[in-house]
Amino acid sequence: QVQLVESGGGLVQAGGSLRLSCAASGRTFRNGMGWFRRAPGKERELLAAITWSGRITYYADSVKGRFTISRDNAKNTLSLQMNSLKAEDTAAYYCAADTMNRGTPSIGNYDYWGQGTQVTVSA
Repeated sequence: QVQLVESGGGLVQAGGSLRLSCAASGRTFRNGMGWFRRAPGKERELLAAITWSGRITYYADSVKGRFTISRDNAKNTLSLQMNSLKAEDTAAYYCAADTMNRGTPSIGNYDYWGQGTQVTVSA
């Protein structure tokens, strides 16, 4: 079992920045991790993925160059630095764990999910 808790969401103006965090507990060893989002009326979108060793395997085109995924295994935390935010980034953001550390950017690889944190970007 893996427990994931996101934090850091909120309301920000367009062009601003936010940093999301995900605290992991339970079976955390050697998990790949990813950040997702779901906007109202849209499908869940994989934004970024990182392996246990810290190799970044994926950024969605929609966030490439603006968002940065990172992890601190000693603290069991995953982060997503979001810069140059746009109104279309408004969504619920989720972290997820890939307990097989597969490293491939497939939504189906993720076994455990957090409850999400809301990000709202005002135009």
